[in-house]
Order: sequence, then C-alpha cells, then structure tokens
Amino acid sequence: MPKKLIKRFLPHRNSVKNQKCLQMFGTLLHSPNLWHLNRRSVAGAFAVGLFVAFVPLPIQMILAAGGAILFSVNLPLSVALVWITNPLTIPPMFYGAYLVGDWLLGGTGGDFSPELSFDWLMYGLANNWQPFLLGCLICATIASILGYTAIRIYWRHHVIKEWNKRKKRRAQTVNK
Repeated sequence: MPKKLIKRFLPHRNSVKNQKCLQMFGTLLHSPNLWHLNRRSVAGAFAVGLFVAFVPLPIQMILAAGGAILFSVNLPLSVALVWITNPLTIPPMFYGAYLVGDWLLGGTGGDFSPELSFDWLMYGLANNWQPFLLGCLICATIASILGYTAIRIYWRHHVIKEWNKRKKRRAQTVNK
C-alpha cells in the first residue's frame, strides 16, 4: 500500500515536533489528524507542499507546516515536499515561473537570474517582480492541483489493484 512506502521515508512524529522552527505552533502540533496517512491527508499534503515550494521566501517549511495545520493534512509530508526547491532546482523552477508570468503579461522575457539570497529577494526582483510573482502563483496552483489529483488517482488505483489481488486469492482458496 502507498501508506507503507510513505511511512518508510517520513521522519518520526517526535522528531518533527521537536524542531525549533515549528515550536511556534505549540499544541496545534498534537492534533492526530496531522499525522494520519490516508488518501485525503496525503493528497492534501502534496497540494500544500507543492504550492509552498513555489513561494520565493526562505520560510517555506514554516508556511508548509501552517498550511498543513490549517487544512488538517499530513504535516511531515507537506514540510518535506518543500525541499523540491533546493539550491539545484531553484534557478530552473523560478526562471520557469518568471517565463510563465512574463508570457501571461505579454512581456519579452528580459534579464532574470534568480539566486538563493536575501539580497536578491530585496534588490534583484526590482524590475521583474510582477511577472515573477504571477508566474510563481500560477505554477504553484498548477503544481498543487496536479499533485493532489495524481496522488488521489494513484492511491485509488493501488487500492483497487490490492482488492482485485485479494479477490483472486479468495477465489483460488474457495476453488481448492
């Protein structure tokens, strides 16, 4: 089941609760719904994590945790998914988001080179902030919808496949 695969890679509940950056959420972290692994919770965590991954701020993990608490979805998974934006993937992801926003605003694709620094966020976006932020919003929305839908479909497909295997095994034992 997908649940077993996901459990293998997720950190333990106590290690997540003890993170200093998540202490601001206090007792909200004790809600059992934040730790469930079911189709709704995992798909929602993918939606939250993929949406926040396109937020061009260095507080993505805190935003993902807040989103997981707000929507009552799996917290460790939503926080882990923001790491798809890392120093290797940030330039192509954010440049692609800029191109999407620039295309939607009818721009010409000017000079844009994202960096992982506070200075770039403050000064490098001065001329390109509108297409960049619009592109981030569009890409975040599309990624979260696609992630949510893909997980729901995959989970359902996997459950149906397991049901059919069980049905076949039962039929074989009855026929013996």
